[in-house]
Amino acid sequence: MHGSLHPKSIVILDYGGQYAHLIASRVRRFGVFTDIREPETPIEDLRGAAGIILSGGPQSVYDKGSPQADPKIFELGIPVLGICYGLHWMTQTLGGEVSQGKVKEYGRTAIRTVEGGGTLLQDCGAGCTVWMSHGDEAVRLPEGFTQIATSDACENAAFADEKRNFFAIQFHPEVTHSEHGQDILRRFTERCDAAPWSVESYAKEISEQILTEVGDRKVFMLVSGGVDSSVAFTLLNQVLGTERVQGLLVDTGLMRKDEVLLIEKAFAKLGITNLRIENASEEFFANLREVYDPEEKRRIIGDTFLSVQKRVSEEMGLSMQDGWMLGQGTIYPDTIETGATKHADKIKTHHNRVEAVQKMIEAGLVLEPLKDLYKDEVRALGEELGLPHEFVWRHPFPGPGLGVRILCGKEASLPEGDYEIHVDHAAFPIRSVGVQGDGRSYRHAVALFRTQPTKVTEDMLELATKIPNATQLYNRVLLCTSHAAAMPFVFNAGYITKERADLLREADAIADDEMKKAGLYETIWQFPVVLLPFGTTQGGESVVLRPIESIDAMSANAVALPSEVLQKMTERIMNLDGIDLVFLDLTNKPPGTIEWE
Repeated sequence: MHGSLHPKSIVILDYGGQYAHLIASRVRRFGVFTDIREPETPIEDLRGAAGIILSGGPQSVYDKGSPQADPKIFELGIPVLGICYGLHWMTQTLGGEVSQGKVKEYGRTAIRTVEGGGTLLQDCGAGCTVWMSHGDEAVRLPEGFTQIATSDACENAAFADEKRNFFAIQFHPEVTHSEHGQDILRRFTERCDAAPWSVESYAKEISEQILTEVGDRKVFMLVSGGVDSSVAFTLLNQVLGTERVQGLLVDTGLMRKDEVLLIEKAFAKLGITNLRIENASEEFFANLREVYDPEEKRRIIGDTFLSVQKRVSEEMGLSMQDGWMLGQGTIYPDTIETGATKHADKIKTHHNRVEAVQKMIEAGLVLEPLKDLYKDEVRALGEELGLPHEFVWRHPFPGPGLGVRILCGKEASLPEGDYEIHVDHAAFPIRSVGVQGDGRSYRHAVALFRTQPTKVTEDMLELATKIPNATQLYNRVLLCTSHAAAMPFVFNAGYITKERADLLREADAIADDEMKKAGLYETIWQFPVVLLPFGTTQGGESVVLRPIESIDAMSANAVALPSEVLQKMTERIMNLDGIDLVFLDLTNKPPGTIEWE
């Protein structure tokens, strides 16, 4: 977010929205370079831009201290697009009026175009479904603007000043839930005289950055076995050579079934032998004993990673004082969800961003060659480096592993005013993280019970959108696939143990096996399997299936698994000793994050 502006790029001014970098990713696919800057960027630094996009953000434009850009951007003579908060700031700055809306809109919303939708919405026909995430709205348009779309809850859903190339939309075209979202961004991009950019230039550009940043030092790389760290490790080996790179795979006891063996074989095929495997599972389980808080778990896992890395590096004589750096496979969503941008609301702390790592980053001791890339771009880079397709397209797996998929709790937590178990629905006695309106939510889930437990219907998917919008109690909606009617839940206090990790490993392996048998592995982007500390019996647990479709993790659609696949998975998981209930998560992102913690 610093340095000189790339000439003729489209600049995204980041007001702290969840999706600012998703906008950049989308626009890059049109062969256009994007630069991301803070809204307070001096006007002189923005001269030479081909266009400006004002992102969404978690604040209200009329709040004290809300982020503000320089109004002179409207005097640069280039196209400007305001999205959500960006619309509000544009409206207020140019003389219109913004106020709190009658209702807050989160989720899929139907809009109707006005006068054909103008330049921006011409591909939407008479209207389309878009993704809303806002509480404020423009109630009076600035001079020169005309309405180009409206919705039932938001009169001015989009408006434009075609003469000056100024456009404002209340919804988020960058998320996959918005129909014609890509068309809308492409129409704006076409109005900009932008410089070309291509994925083929990745390896060359990043290689030059690595050589400059590393200098004459060496890199000690933490490898998780996931796509990101594997691509980063391979890249470092190719750029610096095996003599200047040492990999470490820490077996935390929180990895998938047979994962360490699979990783060893994959790297052996690539001819990469400078990888040490350290079994530290007992250390991780000991440090996580009686830890229940999600943030505390992440911190401990991150700190334990560093502790093991420090011990092993000392054993191998790889000290920072002797010219070694720490390498990480951090990518854009990891830094954004942590709240790395100035105005972003913290969603969760990524294990690559715990305090100890932050201090090392500030000291210039950390190398993150993929930190500006999204998952699809990392995969493209991996294939460009010659990695096998099946290896590059493995499902994403979080750095903390099953640690963020084993939910813990000391005592039951129930939403206010909804303690009863109903025949057709029940609230969970535990909460999970979500994201709504660019901010973090930590709320309960509600489960639906139906006479056909493994059949996902349209009305269930509609409820998964409507319920989180209608109440502050819930951020997730699930279908119970093991039982047709609700019964009282028995909460069982629990933290992360080897036994719980082994149980989840088996459930995860079953889901993976059935997904591959059904030929769904390539169409499902990620399939977290989550263990919950409650069941129908004392000591029983529950499993949540969380298959999702996504491109880059910034937004995601829940996958409605075919009934026969869902039934088979459920039957096999229910046969595991200790599992009482199985659920399918029907919640999109937003309002639910992909992971539960």
